[in-house]
Amino acid sequence: MEGQELPYVLIDCIGGRYGVYEDHAEFLEKHFHLITMKEYLENKKFLSKKIRAIYMWYHKPVIKEELLQSLPNLKIVASSGVGIDHLDLNLLSRYGVKVSNTPFVVSTDTADLGMALMLASSRRLVEGYQIAVSPDTEYFPADWLGAEVSGATLGILGMGTIGYKVAERAKAFEMKILYHNRNQRNKEEESAVGAIYCKKIDDLLQQSDFVLLSVNLTPQTHKLIGKRELELMKPTATLINISRGLVVDQDALVEALQNKVIKAAALDVTYPEPLPRDHPLLKLKNVIITPHIGSATKKTRRLMMENMMESIQAGLTGLPIPNEVLL
Repeated sequence: MEGQELPYVLIDCIGGRYGVYEDHAEFLEKHFHLITMKEYLENKKFLSKKIRAIYMWYHKPVIKEELLQSLPNLKIVASSGVGIDHLDLNLLSRYGVKVSNTPFVVSTDTADLGMALMLASSRRLVEGYQIAVSPDTEYFPADWLGAEVSGATLGILGMGTIGYKVAERAKAFEMKILYHNRNQRNKEEESAVGAIYCKKIDDLLQQSDFVLLSVNLTPQTHKLIGKRELELMKPTATLINISRGLVVDQDALVEALQNKVIKAAALDVTYPEPLPRDHPLLKLKNVIITPHIGSATKKTRRLMMENMMESIQAGLTGLPIPNEVLL
């Protein structure tokens, strides 16, 4: 409303490695009074009671109890992306702070990347590129072969929005689709993509040529894929992770790849990110790693920002919060 003070919203910073994009900040400033962490720490006495929301981009600013204690009028934390493993929901709830995320706008791009990783790994695109551009290459070897995706069996662990969109894409490749999820999808949804539910993860692992992880990181999914699970997979199978690095026991994965327990891995996520430059995963030819770019397109990042803005506006006006995260 004209003449009314804009709500004060805390952000980490603008620009730089983890900051709010400058064009996003320009848009947000039409709706909010943005306060960077630096500005807040320099003028905490005045700003502490003014700030009513936190705009959390790239998991920053980090929210700990000390910060919550200093913001008595904080109503909502809007966090970008799907994962909320960086937030202590119980702590925020004790302070009466609501939480939102952006699960649906990221699903299409993340599913696209899952398919891209599957294709790149199976057809050995990174290795092929290196052969094609190497100054030492005199001919292209006729026996340099990849594996087919069309008609192969894909096992999806986590059939939420992202997992289901992967299944939709895999159907176009005439893949046999298996899935495991906390809750079985209804028959119409299964039929639409030709998906078969596996009540036991073990059954899915033993049958799949590609195992794709699209689960949330929770205590139950922490190191969901370890030595035992990897040994259940086919020696010709590929593991694809577009969820969170900690869903996989990385030491067990390195061992499995080195000893040819599984054929390959394609990872958009690791732990930590980035990996130490001497990490063994970076030295293996049967591994593709991308820098956590599941949602990294201009359109999706813009939609994430708009979703977060709408959630903050709803949270501050007492309206239902889009994509509210509930305990």
